[in-house]
Amino acid sequence: MAADFASPLPTGPDGESARVGRILSGLPAAARELLLATDWDSLRHAYGPAGDIPGSLCSLVDEDPEARSQALAALDMAVLHQGSLYTVTAPAALFVAAILEHPVGLAEHEGYFPWDEGPARSLRSALLSWLGQLAESAAYGGNPERDRVKWDWEPWHDETRGERDPEELAALSACRAIRPALYDAVEPHLSAPDPHDREAALGAAVPLLSAPKLADRAPRAAALLRVQLGAGMERRERASAARALSVWGMDTSDLLADTDPAVRVCAALGPVRRDRPRALAVLLDALRDPRTTDGWFPEPLPGLDGWFRFTVLRSALALAETFEEVAPVAVAVVAAGDTSVVDFERGPILLRAFDGGYDPAHPLSRAQRDLLRAFVDTDEATGGIGGNVLWFRAAGLPDNREGIAALL
Repeated sequence: MAADFASPLPTGPDGESARVGRILSGLPAAARELLLATDWDSLRHAYGPAGDIPGSLCSLVDEDPEARSQALAALDMAVLHQGSLYTVTAPAALFVAAILEHPVGLAEHEGYFPWDEGPARSLRSALLSWLGQLAESAAYGGNPERDRVKWDWEPWHDETRGERDPEELAALSACRAIRPALYDAVEPHLSAPDPHDREAALGAAVPLLSAPKLADRAPRAAALLRVQLGAGMERRERASAARALSVWGMDTSDLLADTDPAVRVCAALGPVRRDRPRALAVLLDALRDPRTTDGWFPEPLPGLDGWFRFTVLRSALALAETFEEVAPVAVAVVAAGDTSVVDFERGPILLRAFDGGYDPAHPLSRAQRDLLRAFVDTDEATGGIGGNVLWFRAAGLPDNREGIAALL
């Protein structure tokens, strides 16, 4: 079923032709040339042929707020449907990057869907956020080590990663190829006067700079953030900056001693190259009081979803050199018996405890035994074993209470 988001370009009633003519004449040259030179009919989005997308792209800079809102909906629902990439995604993203400086970008963005809530923000901020979502999708699968730290990674993701048809692979390749151009458009907004623009730009810059070909640009971006870290930012922005520096592999040892615990934790979320024990201690301390940790960011930071503690836990498990380093906190998490988070807490903990898989030829360590005992003791109330069947199988363990109890 085709999505009825906006009229396609060229022809139509006189009023529509005049509208499109005004929009085209006001576009930056790069955006206008891309719009007119691309064979949109040969491309596809989530609902089929992409011949309707030029009209949506034009409407992004329409004078009518409702038209802009509808065009943003087309980007979300058709061009990047639930994070999926299509052959139209890359050229559409280049167009979005080319209009970031358009004057209408300062206009306030109105949500299209009922769930579009939150503080008022500019169209530019909305477009930067969309580029960030695209960049996250393009980055996924490029660095398995990075992917495993994501709050929603599951071991079977690696098994299905290569199961893409040629069109999906072409779309992924095209989106990865344009990352330098996207970053060039995003970087100036890291220092934007509008804090919403800065946050959205950083949300795009973090995954864009995860691309190997852009690694040499990370130090410059880090320098921009360092300047801002000392400029009286609020907690959310300082924490986002600390996370970016850490994810990019910068030295965040000074931020591990920050007066704000949220900043300290965010400074420890990446592949810390210095002060690993101190970074791990910061993460584990946050996991001892998960309600407070979750309360730091009622609205998830850009690039993160789910409760913040999920990201903190994944990072701690990845940073630990042995399960014993995290066992006391990990066992306490399982023993707490929260039934709503089986896949995002207990499963990853189990897999880390049996890294490489359970080997019946080797006796369980004390930490492994304590963990499995916590699963057995809480299973009747939480269904923690039955709810984690795939994780138990991935760890090479029995996937039922009786089988686990027999190991103890």
